[in-house]
Formats: sequence, structure tokens, C-alpha cells
Amino acid sequence: MTREAKKTPAGKGENWLEQYACAVLTGEITACRKVRTLCAVLLDKLRHPEKYRPWVFDEALANHHIEFVERFCKQPQGKLGAPLRLELFQKARWQAIFGFVDAHTGLRQYQECMIVEGRKNGKTTECAAIEIDLLVNDGEGAPEIYSIATKREQAAKSFNACVNMRKQSPELAGGIRKRQSDLYYPYNLGFITALASATNTLDGLNSHGVLVDELAAIKNRAIYDDMKQSMSAREQPLLFSISTNGFVRECIFDAQYAYAAGVIDGSIEDESFLAWIYELDERDEYRSEKMWIKANPGLGTIKKVDYLRRMVKKADNDPSFLPTVLVKDFNLKENAATSWLTWAECSNPETYNIAFDYAIGGMDAADSIDLAAATAICQRPGDPKIYRRSMYWLPQSVLDADAAAGNRRERDSVPYSLWVKRGLMRAVPGNKVDKQVMLDWFMELRDEDDLYVRYIGYDPWHIDDSLLDRFKAEFGEQCMIPVRQGTLSLSQPMKDLKADLGAGLVVDGNNPIDKWCMVNTEVRTDINGNIQPVKITDSRRRIDGTVALICAYKVLQDHYDDYVTMNEEA
Repeated sequence: MTREAKKTPAGKGENWLEQYACAVLTGEITACRKVRTLCAVLLDKLRHPEKYRPWVFDEALANHHIEFVERFCKQPQGKLGAPLRLELFQKARWQAIFGFVDAHTGLRQYQECMIVEGRKNGKTTECAAIEIDLLVNDGEGAPEIYSIATKREQAAKSFNACVNMRKQSPELAGGIRKRQSDLYYPYNLGFITALASATNTLDGLNSHGVLVDELAAIKNRAIYDDMKQSMSAREQPLLFSISTNGFVRECIFDAQYAYAAGVIDGSIEDESFLAWIYELDERDEYRSEKMWIKANPGLGTIKKVDYLRRMVKKADNDPSFLPTVLVKDFNLKENAATSWLTWAECSNPETYNIAFDYAIGGMDAADSIDLAAATAICQRPGDPKIYRRSMYWLPQSVLDADAAAGNRRERDSVPYSLWVKRGLMRAVPGNKVDKQVMLDWFMELRDEDDLYVRYIGYDPWHIDDSLLDRFKAEFGEQCMIPVRQGTLSLSQPMKDLKADLGAGLVVDGNNPIDKWCMVNTEVRTDINGNIQPVKITDSRRRIDGTVALICAYKVLQDHYDDYVTMNEEA
């Protein structure tokens, strides 16, 4: 049965999407670049529908969902029982989600929607409203609506908001039954329930709606992918995620954010994906109150200006709190306050295609059963930039164990198997990484790429004499430079390297493993302000690539004149 048989509601209503898009594009509403770009596209779709066939905008159908929520849904917290009134920005995106349909079938165009906005902009309430709307008001038979998260407590957050909405509304309470673990609607045999990432419970689902409140908290990519696949039998399902930014990099949030940004700018073509990303365009904009609305579309109505003003003031007085404000209130990528680097300092996207004659190497081989890393850094005469090449190794047994278990949440919650396929990492047979692989890689640079590694920095605690002799046999008696892992050796090089990274002078070819390791690196500081790298908060946050870079950088500093002379003579 197609949706042509379903009558759209009567009444002209209002085109909230057009109002909002015009206000954004004329500057009446201050918005970030991504929102302005999206609004331009959506406004063009409204005014020139012939260009976007078969998709057309059904204003009455779009308003049908808004009118239902505002009539029957009540505030689940705060002013309990008060009617739920969607703000203009919310009505605009609801109309975009529900209003664009296929002219022939009446089915929705957008089946996946990602929203990124600052905290306290009504995310949980909006999630709950959409869940109830999809259950009761979407014309679907036996709809299965799931609120998902890594932990059940988080998944239950929007579900509990649904429960409270039902309690506050006589009409919803009369029609929807509260059972032990779900909300059941007998009229169409549908239900709403919370679901965590216990993957053995995901088989056999037939989802019509999947709601993710705080995508940045999802550590298990498998649950997101499985739930998306569970919608395949439905005619017009909706996967709706809404989140602030987070502190964990190279996770499902970053992947979805990059995908959403690509859809918005047109580099990725996906007609079924809609993304609203509210964020500051520049880091320093957090100091300007008139820019705050870019990341907080509900500022002044849902989110209190005084609250945000207090948060910013506290961040100015307490630098350790600043990353939290930048991430959670303004959706900027940042690391935790204890991190060695800010996100901006370790996220240089520059790539290069330059041939070099000489390099300085560094390596970290602390644990043969874990990740191992080696790096080579190069400079050119007259060029202050440092160009970096890296390689990583992991035991094949790690990948085999994940594959055998059907576990797409790979160890350390990063895509090791994908990195291996891309050639950024190599899997070593067995359950150990023989440190010989690092010597083999440096020899490969020499023999295949004509890149001669003059010096190699290493931690003397983790290299035995036999391997040391093999390195010297290949690269000379003076090639191996011990770099002891303490504040005395590493503090000043780390401070200098941080400055170079902040200035964009370290170019790693946009290597995601390099960035992941740098993001994970924290520092231990002694009473004299000297620092050394550590991983304190989470053993899964590998820093091997950072240690390899610091070793190479330290050697480059100590042997800089010799390195420059070699390059000039080459």
C-alpha cells in the first residue's frame, strides 16, 4: 500500500521552514555556515520544486505532525503539564523532515536526520515528541520505536520523557498503555522502548523509528549500524539522532559528523539524509554573545542567556572548564582539559606529495602484544614545516578475535580493520608484534622510497641488544639515539613541539591514527612545571604514535645542524 491512499490533513497552516530559511539567509537570525548552506538548499527546493522531482513539499502533511505534538504532547519536565510549543527552528526542521515526500508514493524523502546543537536546547524533549508522533500519528502499522544508547540509563532518558508526556496528557494516557518495559499503543499494535547496546538483543527488530539522544555518547558503532539495518523493511522509517559534540575523537559521532558535513556541502550525495549542524564557525566567537545563537538555536527561549553567560564567565576564570564549554555549549571539537593538545593543535588537515632524501626516525615499542608505532619526519631547506610519515602494527589475533565474535566494536573502539585496509596500519601474524617490523619499515623507506633515515630515537628500556645491533648494521653505528622517557629529556621538546603543532608546522598527511594518538595524550607535570606524556584516564586511548613523534622530534632538535647539512648537500 502506498501513501497515496492516506489523505493529508486539511488546512493551509504556515510554512515555518520558509520563514526560518529566509530569516537565516537575510541575517535576521544569526546562523553558522552549515545552517546557512542548508537553508539555501531547502529554500530552493520550496521555490523551485521542478528541479528536485520526484520530491515535493507537502505543507499540510508537515504541519500535521507539528499540530499533533502541540495539541497532545505536554512538557515532561520543568513546567509539567504545560502544552509543548515548538520553536521556529524546531518547526522548520520538522517540516523539512516530514514535509518532503515522493510525488508519486507520498513516502518521505528524509529517512535519516542528524542534529548537532548545544546542550540545554531541548534535545530530550524533542526526541520524546518525535517518538510519540511516530508511534501514534505516522500512519504506520505496528510501528516499533526504539530509543538507543550505549548504556540503558542513557537510552531510558528520552523514553522516560515519553512516559512523562503520556502522564501529563489525558488523551495520550487514555490511548497509550504503560507496560513494564515499553509504551504500547493498542490501536496500531505499536510500541516505544529503550534499548542499549547488548548486540544479542538486536536480531529480528523491525524498526520504524530509531531515536539517538546524545550520539556523541555512543561508543559502539555496531548498535547504530544494526538499528539502521533493522529499518529496511519499512516504507518510510526515520533514524533521528540529536547530540552535542563530545570529547572522544574518531568515534561514531565524528564519522557521522563528517558524513553530514559532506551532505551539506554537496561533496556527498545522499537524498535521504538531512543534517542540521549548529556550531560556531570560529573558536574565538564564543567571546561574542551575538554569535552564541549559532550553536544554540533555542537561546533566549529554551536555553537561558544568563545560564550561558555564567558558563562562559566561569570558563574565562577557570581554563580547565573552557574545553567543556567549547564542546558542550558551542559544538567545537576539543579534548579534555587534561590533554596535552587542543583539538585544533592536532588536527592539521594538510596533505603533501614531496620526495625527501633524509629523515629522522622515532619509534615506540613498549609492548609486543599491543600497538607499535614508528614515524619518520623530514624537513626541506628554507621550509619551517615538518613532514611526517608513520606506520603502525597490531597483532592479527586482535582482528581475528573481533571478526570471530562478529564484533564491529573493535578493540579500543577504533576502526583498526579499516586502517589496515587503507595501508595506514599493518597486521602482524600471531598474537605479538615482533619489533623487527619497525626495522623492516625503515629499511623499506630506504630501499623502496630512497628515504634514508639518518637517526632514530628510541626508548632504551624497550630495545634489546640484538635488535639494536641489527639497526646499527643497516643504518650505521651512530644511528640509534636513546631518548629516555622522563621530564628531564622530554619536557622542553614537548613544549616546542606543541608550539609547532599549534602553528600548523607539523604535516602528517591527515593521518587519522596520528591524530588519534595525539588526541589521547595527556601530560604529567612535576612541581617545576616539567612535563612528560602519559595515558591516565583510559587504557584504551593509545599514545604510541605520539611517543614515536616526540622521540623523533627530540632527535631532530639535538642533531638539527647535522640534518640541515645533509639536506643541503643532497
